[in-house]
Amino acid sequence: MSKRTGIKVQKNRTDDEFIMLPTVDFCFKELMRNEKVRKGIIAALLGVRPEEIKETRLLPTILRKEYEDDKYGILDVRVEMHDGTQIDFEMQVAEFDFWKKRIVFYLSKMVTDQIHKGDDYDKIQKCIHVSILDFVHFPEDNRYYRKITFCDTKTGEIYTDIMEIHVLELGKLPPEDQNEEGIIRWMRFLNAKSRKELKEMAKQDEYFGEAYEELDRLSADEKKRLEYETRLK
Repeated sequence: MSKRTGIKVQKNRTDDEFIMLPTVDFCFKELMRNEKVRKGIIAALLGVRPEEIKETRLLPTILRKEYEDDKYGILDVRVEMHDGTQIDFEMQVAEFDFWKKRIVFYLSKMVTDQIHKGDDYDKIQKCIHVSILDFVHFPEDNRYYRKITFCDTKTGEIYTDIMEIHVLELGKLPPEDQNEEGIIRWMRFLNAKSRKELKEMAKQDEYFGEAYEELDRLSADEKKRLEYETRLK
């Protein structure tokens, strides 16, 4: 097991059996470069059909600094939708101190990054942060997925959805149910630990099939495999 990432290294496997695992941040970032994979994951996250996701494009992951001494914000994967909505995906395996504050920092920077001096506030588009965690972030319950937004604490009425947080806790996934749909299926795919698991899930639909094929291509690339294995050390 890698001490730094907490991920079990695939040992004693032939090259044919080896496959990159999506919980390694390098692999996840490379996987999300595939637009069809992005479409499948985002559709599941938003609860819509993939056909409704018209377009996605990757944005620079380094958030703008207004002043020289401002702290940099460097995201894993930053996506812009056809309607201007931005989504930040963060894959985190090892437990991270102050994760909640880091999330708020990233989201705030994504909002302020959109507007410049003289701009009207209506220019600001919705920003979504997605934490994909391989550690337990909310130990008080067994909920593996939660959506968080600004709301009235008494009535529950949403005040604004301009900033939204989705937390996916892979370690809380329940036993598999044959009737599963939506984001839990992608959570299982991202949490897979072997080629066999990934290949089986690839049969579910064309988006999982594309994700598996992309992992297969990445795993066959010697340069990318070296970068991947460096991340495990």
